[in-house]
Amino acid sequence: MRQLDTLSPGGIDAGMKLLRAATILLGSMLLAASAQAQISLVPPAAIPQPQAQPAPPPSPAPKTAPKSTPKAAPKPEAKSPPAPVRKPTTTEKPAAVDAAKAGGTESNDLDAVLNEPPNVDLVFGAYQRGFYRTAFNLATKRAQEKNDTAAMTMLGELYANGQGVKRNFAKAIEWYKRAADQGDREAMFALAMLKIGGQGGAADREGGAALLASAAKLGEPKAAYNLAMLYVDGQTFPQDFKRAAELLRIAADAGNADAQYALASFYKEGTGVPKDIDKAVRLLQAASVAGNVPATVEYAIALFNGSGTSKNEVAAISLLRKAARQNNPIAQNRLALVLTQGKGVPVDMIEGLKWHLVAKTAGKGDPLLDEALARLTPEDQARVEAAAKKWLGTK
Repeated sequence: MRQLDTLSPGGIDAGMKLLRAATILLGSMLLAASAQAQISLVPPAAIPQPQAQPAPPPSPAPKTAPKSTPKAAPKPEAKSPPAPVRKPTTTEKPAAVDAAKAGGTESNDLDAVLNEPPNVDLVFGAYQRGFYRTAFNLATKRAQEKNDTAAMTMLGELYANGQGVKRNFAKAIEWYKRAADQGDREAMFALAMLKIGGQGGAADREGGAALLASAAKLGEPKAAYNLAMLYVDGQTFPQDFKRAAELLRIAADAGNADAQYALASFYKEGTGVPKDIDKAVRLLQAASVAGNVPATVEYAIALFNGSGTSKNEVAAISLLRKAARQNNPIAQNRLALVLTQGKGVPVDMIEGLKWHLVAKTAGKGDPLLDEALARLTPEDQARVEAAAKKWLGTK
């Protein structure tokens, strides 16, 4: 069987072509598989993935927005009156879901929220618990009585996602605009994504881009990230990788994992910045720690090959396992290779070929691993297939 060797970085031209394929609303993750005479732990080609408008909670509507960094728990204030509303991020999910929601009601939710300490934000607390109708009622009162921009943004969020109220993009835009006009950067970002996506009206990329720029100036990392994607895309603005890199750095320094991953690809290819593998790997590590799965895969490969960091096969394989269990097909394919060849771990043909079959269902198979499977005894082949079916949940 082919042996694993070191990282084989792709050319700059190939990376540039991949970057040009990125768009603000649909970020494709084109993952490169090895096709060399010798198998390498070659990292997948990275394309920046935009962070789109808020995705709805579990419902029949499909979720299309990529994950973004979760917001911290509500920040208490010293004063006893309720603090200004803390808004959720675009894909944040509540910490708990109301058990009564299945019946279409929220029983005892107000009591649970109102029993919070006096310095805890009641609106955000209700939202976190999945008490969306309570959050809606509390935010409406605060927006109307106190002209609270954070409450307005929360109302926009609830209307946009159909949480506690019927989804209504026109209403979401109305509340987001009221908050944005008063300088709320999160409302600016959310309104920008609705405009760019044409939700609640005709698509307005220019208007959305202007709002992204305003929000980015106010320090909103998701806005800086998506504005960078517009400069990569080259449709709304002239393509400018240097400017895109500057914006990605702002978002990456703020802890945005997608920006860290995208900027890593820039440093890896020398796109908009001087080529620097060490910086690329440090950014991959940061994005991996923050939960970006594709970054975890690339960081694992860098560790395995000792590229831009000290070689550490044990840590690399641990990260590959983690990403494989998160259903990343590239990680599953690379894990299959190391397990079947015993690189850094004892040989485990059953487990390795299980991951091969799982990856193969996502189009990341390997002909030589097919050959390895064919060489097993019928009994071992059956064990591999049973393990793969168990993981996939098929019969």
